[in-house]
Amino acid sequence: MAMAYKMATEGMNIKEECKRWFTEMKWKKVHRFVVYKIDERTRAVLVDKVGGPGEGYEELVAALPGDDCRYAVFDFDFVSVDNCQKSKIFFIAWSPAASRIRAKILYATSKQGLRRVLEGVHYEVQATERSEMGFDVIRERAQ
Repeated sequence: MAMAYKMATEGMNIKEECKRWFTEMKWKKVHRFVVYKIDERTRAVLVDKVGGPGEGYEELVAALPGDDCRYAVFDFDFVSVDNCQKSKIFFIAWSPAASRIRAKILYATSKQGLRRVLEGVHYEVQATERSEMGFDVIRERAQ
């Protein structure tokens, strides 16, 4: 546990690919989501999975492991109540109950470093089980 605290206080190295994939998702709309993971050995945040333009929220949820933490960003396209096409970007901090305590601490303390790099996120969702980040939760927050 002391090692997780030390790593968190020294900060994580955010790889350039993290920002690049996010920017492509945000501006070019070539990806629907990006999943990030922390490599404890190198103390770096890396891209774990990128969702293609045809993939949706179900594929994002399926890409999140049931026993380990992850970060994810999702580009949610929807039609507003005034019938306008809109897009909102969600940051999801996934920390399932089955994950290791060390991983939960590491992800919780490193989250802000990644958030600062990902400029343009509209909403944040923190989830410990899939029902806390259900599609209805995302849709409700975006409206």
